[in-house]
Amino acid sequence: MALSLVAWMGHAQSSGDEQSAENTALDSTATQWSFQFSYPAMPDYHQDELDSGGTRPVGSTDYRQFRFVAPLPLPGVTILPRLTLRHYENAQKQSGLGNTELFGLIIPKFMDWGSGRTGIGPLVTFPGNKDVARDEWGYGFAAAVVNSSGKFFYGMLFTQSWRGIDPTALPPGGDNTNPLGIAPFLNFQLGGGWYVGNGDMVALYDWNSKKVYLPLGVRVGKVIVRDSGSWNLYG
Repeated sequence: MALSLVAWMGHAQSSGDEQSAENTALDSTATQWSFQFSYPAMPDYHQDELDSGGTRPVGSTDYRQFRFVAPLPLPGVTILPRLTLRHYENAQKQSGLGNTELFGLIIPKFMDWGSGRTGIGPLVTFPGNKDVARDEWGYGFAAAVVNSSGKFFYGMLFTQSWRGIDPTALPPGGDNTNPLGIAPFLNFQLGGGWYVGNGDMVALYDWNSKKVYLPLGVRVGKVIVRDSGSWNLYG
């Protein structure tokens, strides 16, 4: 459960004329600077049983996330580097930085149709604290497609990476392919800057087990548009 989240998004340098100011503030692929901070907490756990017969271990109790987007508009193409840092704390009171994620979404001009856009680019994950994350590199790609239609803003983000480790260090039957990340999002404008959506919902498809992990969430927020930028407050 995300007990509290707050984000701030900066001034839009140039965004599609067909997008409303509110939808532009929700659009992480718009050509605008973005600074976001969130603090989700997870007070309850579902102690389900694993295939091995054991109980799933308790995961992180909360984390702090900082996300920074710095657009690079170039002739004929826009590059959107996005950096995400997370600081985790687990049930054993161990804490530290998670795997920092950096990707650069490349959006050619012909793939930006005003009310939305699509792009693809490289993805790198940096080693994290071994107590709360993987102490290894990851390399792959990210792809996104977004669109707005009236009061709706929707889209999907895909991430796929491979573990940058020595193949001989893998356990028998293991491989270096990380799960496929699928992040669908849907936001609906309620009026007056208020909106409701599914938040940062990331489904994972495990290539080895052929299973899907699908979290469900609801986000309620308010966008406050100013001449110099926009505030996006949500929980």
